[in-house]
Amino acid sequence: MLELISSYSTIAILAAAAIHLLVFAVLILWARADRKRIAQTLERFTAGLPHRSRMDFHVHLSDQIEAFLADIGDVLAEPPHSPDRAKLVERIRVLDERRDYLQSLRFETAWNVARTMIEAYPLAGVLGTILAIGSALAADDQASVNIIVSRFGDAIWSTFAGLAAAIVLMLISSIVEPGFARLSENRLHVREMASRVKRELSVYERADSNRNESVSTAQPEPRT
Repeated sequence: MLELISSYSTIAILAAAAIHLLVFAVLILWARADRKRIAQTLERFTAGLPHRSRMDFHVHLSDQIEAFLADIGDVLAEPPHSPDRAKLVERIRVLDERRDYLQSLRFETAWNVARTMIEAYPLAGVLGTILAIGSALAADDQASVNIIVSRFGDAIWSTFAGLAAAIVLMLISSIVEPGFARLSENRLHVREMASRVKRELSVYERADSNRNESVSTAQPEPRT
C-alpha cells in the first residue's frame, strides 16, 4: 500500500497544483465580475451629477470606483437644498435594494483557503519522500538497500514537485493578491459611502418634513 501511494505522490501533487491554478483563475474572474458590478452600479448612481469624473476605458475598475465615490462625496458637500442631493435621496433607495455585490464572505473564504493551502505543497513533497523511504524499509531486509536506492528517485521527484508547485503558486498569489485586497477595500468604501449618504440625507429629509409641518400648522384656519 505504501509503495502504491508513494509511486503516485508526485502525480498527485502536480494534479493538486493544476487544480489550485484553476481555483486562482476562477477567483480572478470572480473578482473582476464583482468589481464590474460595483462600477456599473455606481456609474448609474452618479449619472447626471455635475463634475462627474470622466476616465479612459483602460483605467482600472478599482480606480473608477474610487472616482465615483469621490463624486458622491462632492455632492454631499453641497448645500442641503441643492438639487443634486435630492437626486441622491431617490437613488440611494435603488442602491440599497441591490446589495448582492457587497456580499464578500464566500469570495474572501475561497481566497483565504487558496492562499493558505500553498503552504501544504512542501509538506506534501516531504510526505511523499517519507512514504517512498518507508515503503522501501518495509520490504525484506536483504533487498531493502537496493529498493531504497531504486526508489530514491521517486522521493526526490516528490520533494521537487512540492517545492516547485509552492514557488509557482506563491508567485501567482503575490500577483493577484493586491487586486483581491483592493476589491475588499472597494466594498468597504461603498458600504461607508452608502451609510454616509443615508445618514446625511435622512437628516435632510426629516428637517424638510418638519419644516413643512411647521408651515402647515402656522397657516390660519379659514373663517366660517
